[in-house]
Amino acid sequence: MNKKRNYILILIVIAGLLYMMKDAFFQPGVEELKGNFKELGFTRNENNTGPVVRLYSVSLTDTLWKEMETYGNYMPHTKYGVTKVFFFLNGTSSPSNISLDTQKPAEEYQDNCVAMYEKDANSQVRLVRYPFR
Repeated sequence: MNKKRNYILILIVIAGLLYMMKDAFFQPGVEELKGNFKELGFTRNENNTGPVVRLYSVSLTDTLWKEMETYGNYMPHTKYGVTKVFFFLNGTSSPSNISLDTQKPAEEYQDNCVAMYEKDANSQVRLVRYPFR
């Protein structure tokens, strides 16, 4: 009787561990998003003691606004830092890096930018849905 109870407890513990491992290893990610997102470039300031600024340029196949916001939410963010993701449609000219000084794409690419995702120092999120000016 005691042996049977121990086997059942061990089986329950193993099942619980397997469930937690499955949950940990199979999290949703960028690959599951519609829109065929592809990171074109990444720029980060070298400040490790203050606000960290991360700037991404990303191409996609369609203007799926909800998917863009989800993609931005997947990007790393540091407390009191700023994360910006600039979205460009496939086939348009787009930058491979973004200047830390202006924190926006170069003038020649701005008309091709379809949206900008920003998470600010207070973790407030906004998605601007028009060409960046």
